[in-house]
Amino acid sequence: MPVIALIIGVLLAAADQIIKYFVLTYLQPVGSVTAIDGLLDFTYVENRGVAFGMFSDMRWFFVAVTAVLIAIIIYIMFKKKPSGKMFYISAALIIGGGIGNLIDRIFYGFVVDYISVSFFPPVCNFADYCITVGTILLIVYVLFFSNVMKSEKKVNKSNE
Repeated sequence: MPVIALIIGVLLAAADQIIKYFVLTYLQPVGSVTAIDGLLDFTYVENRGVAFGMFSDMRWFFVAVTAVLIAIIIYIMFKKKPSGKMFYISAALIIGGGIGNLIDRIFYGFVVDYISVSFFPPVCNFADYCITVGTILLIVYVLFFSNVMKSEKKVNKSNE
């Protein structure tokens, strides 16, 4: 399961980079394109910070933090081997999104953002959504499923 999650994470990062290639090639020159009037625009933004552009121009700090967090998740996947598919799904999403944005920070000095929805003001990207969904799933897993799994294992071992 850890290998599959890692492969999926790499595929998500590759998809993110392919999308950003097209954004840089076709959207950057025009700046913004409306996809669904009043709901969805594609707007080219160079995000030099983190969420919502906070902490701008701390590029190498965020490169280091992202690399460490990805390494921790990979370590947990391979050494601790948590049970439950939800952990591995969340890990794949976080790793994929993290690698996608990490590549941007290293090679461009900023993260390429382009998805703008009317009900959520910050402009985001595919990697951001992967990280967000993965983090929410990880929180749900940790709060509601990881302890249940441990309790069930203890019960099963005592019944043997």
